[in-house]
This record gives sequence, structure tokens and C-alpha cells, in this order.
Amino acid sequence: MYFEQFYLTCLAHASYMIGSEGEAAVVDPQRDVDIYLKAADEQNLKIRHIFETHLHADFVSGHKELAARTGAKIYIGAQANAGFPHVALSDGFEVKVGAVRIRALETPGHTPESICLVMTEGKSSEGKSAEGKSCEGESGEPCAVLTGDTLFIGDVGRPDLARTHTPAELAGLLYDSLHGKLMALPDAVMVYPAHGAGSLCGRAMRAERSSTIGTERLTNYALQIKSREEFIAQLTTNLPSRPEYFLEDAEINRSGAGTLTELPPLRGFSANEVQALVQQNANANVVVNVLDVRSGDAFAAGHVPGSISIALSGQFASWAGGILGIHSKPILVGDTDAEIEEARLRLARVGIEDLLGYLAGGVAAWQKAGLPLAKTRQISPRELHQKLREGGVHAADVLDVRREGEWQAGHIAGVECRALDTFSQALPAIDAGRVVAVHCKSGYRSMIACSLLERAGHPNVINVAGGFDAWHDAGLPEVAEQLAKA
Repeated sequence: MYFEQFYLTCLAHASYMIGSEGEAAVVDPQRDVDIYLKAADEQNLKIRHIFETHLHADFVSGHKELAARTGAKIYIGAQANAGFPHVALSDGFEVKVGAVRIRALETPGHTPESICLVMTEGKSSEGKSAEGKSCEGESGEPCAVLTGDTLFIGDVGRPDLARTHTPAELAGLLYDSLHGKLMALPDAVMVYPAHGAGSLCGRAMRAERSSTIGTERLTNYALQIKSREEFIAQLTTNLPSRPEYFLEDAEINRSGAGTLTELPPLRGFSANEVQALVQQNANANVVVNVLDVRSGDAFAAGHVPGSISIALSGQFASWAGGILGIHSKPILVGDTDAEIEEARLRLARVGIEDLLGYLAGGVAAWQKAGLPLAKTRQISPRELHQKLREGGVHAADVLDVRREGEWQAGHIAGVECRALDTFSQALPAIDAGRVVAVHCKSGYRSMIACSLLERAGHPNVINVAGGFDAWHDAGLPEVAEQLAKA
């Protein structure tokens, strides 16, 4: 058997291909589907089946395009009410892919239509994956389960992504699905989820990209909660902010997205044209989003005034979707044509397709036109610590934009958490003349935060280079929530 995980770091998204005896199935495909066609060709496989474990909310799926290019059938949970040709899955529905049997489990909870896919391989094949792992069960027992967003490594799916159910209702269904179905599988069964650490579809995922039922049974915090009532209470408390585009992406996936080849050509604007567009819309009280995709250091050194920094080096697409929304029509700024093309592809993966264009020639062209550049001041954690000790900066002047769980694990004494996830709802209330030092884990999110605050009219914003990781590595004092309360 051929088995491969395709991991898209930008979205912390895992998709899969299963192949046997010349046939293949793809599970939870990303928007750009050429990688699956290439892999199938290399393995001499024909893609005949496409499975969606649920209506994904954090990215736009490529199931419709992949089906059109291969003739494969699409399978999705019966509760999805999908608007494209598909086979509705219910408990026990089974599909054979060569010598591999794929059986559907209805596991509502993350969403009403969520399913998991249990894999069992017959004795006739070699029983090896592309990673060299055996996937041959004893006496017909399952060898792996693709859990979608129902069960993650160290976590479970969030229960607040449906219009038809309350979070409490979904959390109760999730408890039943986990304990009544997934935990009934043997401990040795491999677990392959649809997301990894960093995804907003959960809140405490570990960095590993696979596990076993037995390991999760012992180590996953959500599976240690014995009471259904307590499970519901914990799963619906302190949920990370839900980006507005999540519900919109789920609806796109319900009908099926168009192909990437249908996107119109991207227009290049001169520096003077970009400035005129920004000014024109400012006069009309309409925001033009100039999106700078270069590194944070490059942005700090000089950028188009009022532009937003979301670097390609991190979880670019997720943050762009959450900060800008899928109807934002940004103007891109990058150093190279390759950066612009990469940014456009990643934006399309979350549904941002209608771009105004890009700044032709990048920041260099802006400078050549004699237009002013803005800069963002940066300091090291040691410099920040010294200023805190000497009173030049007070704890109230430091903004920690990590998520609540990160802050609880360790933070600078007296510094409060204001997660970047919440900035799209409302920016922190800061006096315009106040000096504010902003930090996150590594400096990626804090530069996004700095750019948003600068655009809102805060001129004295400082980015803490290297973030809390660098603070910790320098051995500077920190405190955990439990100690802070003592």
C-alpha cells in the first residue's frame, strides 16, 4: 500500500493519499491539486476517490477541481448538504481502494457532518506506506484512522463552527463521537488528523503529525475528561477567537470552489498609482489594504505608509484571512515576482481571490518615485528588560499578542495578554502618544500587530525582535499564571 501525508505548513493542514493496486484516494485535498496528480503519476495510480472529512472552515478545498480533472467520485458526510455531485457517507459505508478498505464513521461534534475514515488493509498487499510504516492489521483489524478535525494530536476539534448547532450541542456530540466510536478502536491504530499545531480548528495541538489511539487515550487532555457535562463545559470555555472567514469558507466548500486557472491576471500598479488609490479611498473613508508579504525585518526597515505586514515565512494565509477577510481586495507588496505569485496562491487557498493588484517593482519602485517610507522601530528582549528595570518602559506599556494558553505558560510579569486573533474585532485602546512595545512568541505576529497599530495612527510602536522565545533564551525573568496569582 502507498500512503502519504501532504503537510501544508502555512495552514497547518494535512491531506492524504492512499493507493493500492493501481487505484488511489485523496482525503481533504488543499486548493491547488497538482501535488496529488503528480504523486499519483509517480506511483502509477489512478485517483478514483476523493474524501472530505467535513466542510473545512479554515481553507478552500480543491475537491471539485480534482474530481473534474480525474473523474473521481467525491464522498462527504450526509449532513453536509453538499451542492456538488457526491456520495453521502453514513456509518459503515465502505469503499475499496485496491486491497485497502476505507470505512466511514459518522463523528459529529466539530461540525454536524464530520466523519472519520478507518483504514484496513488486506493481506494480499505489501503493507508498507511511503514512510515505511506497516499498515496491515491482524485478523482484519484496522490499521489507521484519518480523523479530520474530530481528533487531533493532543487535542480535539473546536465545537463552534456550525450555524445549525450551539457550541454546547456540538461539544456533547463530540464527546459521544470520541468515546462511542474512536476510543472503541484498538490502541495500535494510527491516528492521522487534518491539522497540526498552529491551526485555529483546535487550541492545544502537539507538534507531532501522527499518533495512535492508545497514545491519545493516555495523553490527550480532552480524553481525560470523564464527565460529558464537564467535557461540554471545558470545550466551550476560552475558545480562541473564530475568524469571520471560517463560516464563509465552509459555504464555499459546500458548493465547491472554482479552479485556480479561472483567476484573472494580476495587475501591476506604479508607486504613484498605489499612492493615489490609497489617498482616494481614504478621502472616501474606504480602507485600501496594502499587504506587505516581505520579512518582518524588511518591513521594519522601510515600508509603504499604512501597509500591513504579514510575512510569507509564517502562517501567512490564516492570518491574512483572519485580519483582512476574504473580500478585502488587497494590493500586494513583495521583493520579487515569485513572492507575489506565492502570496496570491496562498491567499486563494483561504478564499481571497479578488485582488486589486500589486506594487510593480516593490518598495524599491516606491523609493525611486520619491515617495516617503515608514519604518518600525525594533528592540531586543535585553533592551526591553533594561528599560523595564530603569522605568523607561512600564509593564503596562508592553503588549503580549500571543494566545491565552501561551501567556498562561509563561509571560513577562505585569504584562497582559491581548491576542492578535482579536485585533480584527477591535484594536487595543492605546493613547496615540503612548510608547508601546509589542511581542509575541517569535516576532512574526508582533510585527503584524505593530503594522495594524501604526495604520490606526499610533506612531510610537516598537516590535520586540525574537519575541518571548528570545526573552526566555536570554534567561530573563518570567512568570506563569499560577505564580502570578499566588
